[in-house]
Amino acid sequence: MNYAKITGWSKYAPPLLMTNEDMAQIVDTSDEWIHSRSGIRQRHYSHVSTGEMAWLAGERALACAGVAASDVDLVVLGSTTAEEFCPNTASLVKNKLGATKAAAFDLNSACTSWLYAISVATDMIKAGSIKKALVIGSERISLVMDWSKRESCFLFGDGAGAVVIESTEQAAGLLYYYLSCVPDSRECLRIPSYGLSPEHLTDDIFLSLDFEGREIFKSAVKGMSDAIAIVLKQQGISADDIDLFVPHQANIRIIQALANRLNCPMEKVVVCIDEYANTSAASIPLALCGALEDDRVKPGMIILTASFGAGLTFGAGIIKWGDRVTALGVSEAEIPPYQGTVFDLMADSFAYYGVDAEHLLTDGAKSETP
Repeated sequence: MNYAKITGWSKYAPPLLMTNEDMAQIVDTSDEWIHSRSGIRQRHYSHVSTGEMAWLAGERALACAGVAASDVDLVVLGSTTAEEFCPNTASLVKNKLGATKAAAFDLNSACTSWLYAISVATDMIKAGSIKKALVIGSERISLVMDWSKRESCFLFGDGAGAVVIESTEQAAGLLYYYLSCVPDSRECLRIPSYGLSPEHLTDDIFLSLDFEGREIFKSAVKGMSDAIAIVLKQQGISADDIDLFVPHQANIRIIQALANRLNCPMEKVVVCIDEYANTSAASIPLALCGALEDDRVKPGMIILTASFGAGLTFGAGIIKWGDRVTALGVSEAEIPPYQGTVFDLMADSFAYYGVDAEHLLTDGAKSETP
């Protein structure tokens, strides 16, 4: 039987930060208000596109796996914020990597996009259709922040994470998953006018995220809990058998509620929402890479993951880690830094939503690139 072992991994976190203190200069909020409600301390904002971030995360993941781009059979990009609908952004990534023989497609199921993507790629490897795949989650969510919406504009950040999966006879990789979608819940979390419907076509490039926090919280906890119960039962294991839990990083309260339902101690839970905020499709691979960097992933570990997103899509999966937790190689590829502050980067967006940020530009701004 074929399995799809994870053999490479890497991430890209844009160096430009928007801290809670910075956010308080834009909207009526504070670090204490944001952190107490979400667990977020800061978020990374990108000056380059979703595709550029995806390329760098992919380049580094391939180096980690010791796999040449020319040997990759598939590049799949999970994302809500691809810069073009046609052609797909995965083809840009494939071309920049030099993955000459690879198929390429985008997959959008909002924040669950990476989990959906690795599920599809794993099934293709198990079926024998391909042998090596690069699965990326990349998002530039800062582009859709509405600075008039105090309740949601602080929640999201940008970034990318990627894994290489390869065919193996060893029982490793994503062993089982369950994916679903809550019926009649599309209006809870959406970006209106982000598409090609004639009534939505407009010269206006500024978008606004609709976010119903209470309904999302309830549906997210129930959906992920149900999905987790299904994958645990199918694998014949209990929550006690889980070595590490890597959930979607949307809100610390959701993460804690899930852990409580599982009777899973927080010591087993990967939490990085304080650093990255909600990076949508990039959330789980960023968290997984962080756990590897912190030496929390060990050979043979049983890892539980779960996610939810607009739709409302949700799912969970059981990953068995392979025998390697160190990189075979390191890529020296980089993205040139942004010459300015986070306030310079977001100046057009601030102006559109009527935020007076002139005094924060360049000389007066606090958050420089580290």
